[in-house]
Amino acid sequence: MNVPIPALALGWAGALPFVGGATAMVLGSEPVELTTYFYLMSYASLILAFLGAVHWGLALAGDRVEWSWYGLSVVPALLGWVSYGLIDPVHRVAVLAVAYVGVFMVDIQAVKKGLAPAWYTKLRKPLTVLVLICLAVVGFVAGNPSRAPQ
Repeated sequence: MNVPIPALALGWAGALPFVGGATAMVLGSEPVELTTYFYLMSYASLILAFLGAVHWGLALAGDRVEWSWYGLSVVPALLGWVSYGLIDPVHRVAVLAVAYVGVFMVDIQAVKKGLAPAWYTKLRKPLTVLVLICLAVVGFVAGNPSRAPQ
């Protein structure tokens, strides 16, 4: 099954801040890098919470009372929140990257269990890869001692 056009268009539109942020981190001046870094880390945490909320919605829609599925749905928001407390930019980016991979693994399970539509992983896989590439770029730039945002 193909990904519905609205989900495809809005999913890719939601990735634009990652691409723009990573690009600004590479090409921008130090003040631009610093500002971009903080905005992008906030956006990455926000989108992570959004992805977790999808699973809360799947649990609600299926009228399931499963602690495990509801529990999994709040972990991404908590990891995004924890990342705010990490001073080192590389550690912050690493926590977010691991969380994005984790959410994608849960997405795969949701599709296998029939909780999410079959097309969902077709949407999420390339978006997750793009986000991970952008986070890697940000981590590389932010981890450069001569340019690291503090």
